[in-house]
Amino acid sequence: MNWNFDVLPDFIFNGLSLGAIYGAVALALVLIFKATTLINFATGELAMLGAFLVYVLHMEQGLWLWLSMLIAMGLSAGLGVLIERSLTRPFDPADHLPVVLITLGLFLIINAVAGDIWNYQVRILTNPFGKFPDWVPSVGGDRYVEVLGSRLKYQSIGIWVTLALALFLLGLILNKTKAGLAFRAVSSNTESARLVGVHTGRTLGFGWAIASAFGTLGAVLVAPQLGGVNPNMMATILIYALAGAALGGLDSLGGADLVGILVGIIQAVFVTWGGVVVFGQLYMSILQLAAAFLVILIVLLFRPAGLFGTRRVERV
Repeated sequence: MNWNFDVLPDFIFNGLSLGAIYGAVALALVLIFKATTLINFATGELAMLGAFLVYVLHMEQGLWLWLSMLIAMGLSAGLGVLIERSLTRPFDPADHLPVVLITLGLFLIINAVAGDIWNYQVRILTNPFGKFPDWVPSVGGDRYVEVLGSRLKYQSIGIWVTLALALFLLGLILNKTKAGLAFRAVSSNTESARLVGVHTGRTLGFGWAIASAFGTLGAVLVAPQLGGVNPNMMATILIYALAGAALGGLDSLGGADLVGILVGIIQAVFVTWGGVVVFGQLYMSILQLAAAFLVILIVLLFRPAGLFGTRRVERV
């Protein structure tokens, strides 16, 4: 076995970048779970649809990329509110099965519609962090800075900074605005929030809106690393994000984000870097998915609340 430690920092940096995106999608899962105790299996497909909106606005209509991203996030938020209002709110919150089936149905429908429109072909989307000043050193089009003898890409730095700013903005919204405080109240205790006058329906719609916008942001940022946007781009991302959300705690926003980053590092370092040495390149995709499923299984068996989640205690 040939352990090449010279390239290990490259895998760590890549894991941090992917992990940040897993954390963003995990955050979208947790936002809805906190308020409804349900996992929205359509999170990834809604994010993919948002990424295609960016593609249409930017690549086909010629709008500025960041303006296209803001418009797509706004439209995704509106779609999230519409789904919550028309498809999930009519059902009894205590009966989870219908809503779970609806989100699974949305997963299939959105994927099929996107595939029918864009023919399951990869569409190139401009890298939000692909253009830097000419004085920045570059090799093969990837601009970077030297860190620990390895190349830290500006794309990775851009992803970290963008998601950090998005998380900071989310914290302000949840802690400083009336809608955010109402969402926190509903997340803690829906009945108590209703008794003190909180409009729970609108608040749940607010949660769906924020989750959909965050998912779109994550999809656009990961698209360049996947070669572009395509209808199946978020399927595996959702699995890794779900592993991060489960391990971090499905009711912990900070835990889901932090552990999402950890999942990215585990995937890049222990599975990809170490797995290539032990098993060879041929089995990489299988090993990566197997590792994510293994994390989910271990959490469900030994710590269902996750590392940072709240343990539920039932009194009898």
